[in-house]
Amino acid sequence: QCQLNGLWRNDQGSLMEISVLRDNGDFHGQYLTQVTLSGGCARISPLKGTQQQLGEEGWPTFAFTVRWDKFSNATTAFVGQCFVDAGGKETLTTMWLLREAVGSLEEDWKATR
Repeated sequence: QCQLNGLWRNDQGSLMEISVLRDNGDFHGQYLTQVTLSGGCARISPLKGTQQQLGEEGWPTFAFTVRWDKFSNATTAFVGQCFVDAGGKETLTTMWLLREAVGSLEEDWKATR
């Protein structure tokens, strides 16, 4: 069975550490992105999420948010699923949606990526 806690690296070289995974599926940790909107140096950002609770079989789905408030006025929501291959390697597959703050309702069209 796939375990979310631990250190994860994505295809872009960003790091995510899930340090606390509670019995009810809630978790938190930190995210260090290598990709920034501003092009500047990234900092560690907090993440919070929850994992679907499963029995012995199946691969858990999960969702978490990352607040980039230390270097950007944006938040990203991730949803995904954890898999384990025949060799025992754990892989997280995710999709994300980033929302950047804009100054007016008229600019709303450009705020989501």
